[in-house]
Amino acid sequence: MSGKVFAVVLILVVLTSTFFFAAHTWWLPVDISTHGPALDKQFNETLIGTGIGFLVSQFALAFFVWKYSGPRTGQKLKTLPGGAKGLVIFAIALVGVEIIMLESVGQKVWADLYFKPADPNSLVIQVQAEQFAFYFRYPGPDGKFGAMHPDKIDEGSQNYFGLDPANDVAARDDIVAASMYIPVNRPIELLMHAKDLNHSFYVRELRIQQDFVAGLDEQIHFTATQTGKFEIVCTQLCGLGHYNMKAYLNVVTQDEFDQWLKSQSQ
Repeated sequence: MSGKVFAVVLILVVLTSTFFFAAHTWWLPVDISTHGPALDKQFNETLIGTGIGFLVSQFALAFFVWKYSGPRTGQKLKTLPGGAKGLVIFAIALVGVEIIMLESVGQKVWADLYFKPADPNSLVIQVQAEQFAFYFRYPGPDGKFGAMHPDKIDEGSQNYFGLDPANDVAARDDIVAASMYIPVNRPIELLMHAKDLNHSFYVRELRIQQDFVAGLDEQIHFTATQTGKFEIVCTQLCGLGHYNMKAYLNVVTQDEFDQWLKSQSQ
């Protein structure tokens, strides 16, 4: 392939790929969280900034390939003053400034999601990840979680959290479910831990992805703004059954949530 043909093909590929991004083809799903608009805004600004840099660099590459790909017999080879060191330093500085600017703009969005304390009135739910399932635990009417005893975890009897209701009063009314139910427009705080190895909690519509790190207790909080059923998936490769590790988030009205809790406690 000649240099001029390569330059033309490069421009066509760049323009085609840019079109799909500009037209929002295969775009993000609907946002259902209070923090989502700020995150989506930051995502778009980052995409625009990096997209402009991508276009400029690819057009420059196509220009140089077009102009200098042919033979230059008899012409003296020209070099940059001082060699390529200055150009390399300039490129590193340019990329560094871009990264610092994006980080300074986006740090508030990140901090609001991961470092800001949860609302004191949040509904607290424990989430356990294991090969290859999620389990969710709600405190009963007493508002307290029972203690967890690893030696009492028994998949056969569905004691996924290792509760001891015979000797622990707080554990007797705990509710454990394989699907997650939450009321709409109410702050939610998730207390997350992994039973075996690293997993991940990812809900596209919530704009949340939080890893479960084995041996650590993780926390994340959010508020869902729309009712519906949404998929929870694991995005950490965790074994042969990873592809099928998922659960469902059901965002319902407060009345429907109360009815669901009542039905689970019976």
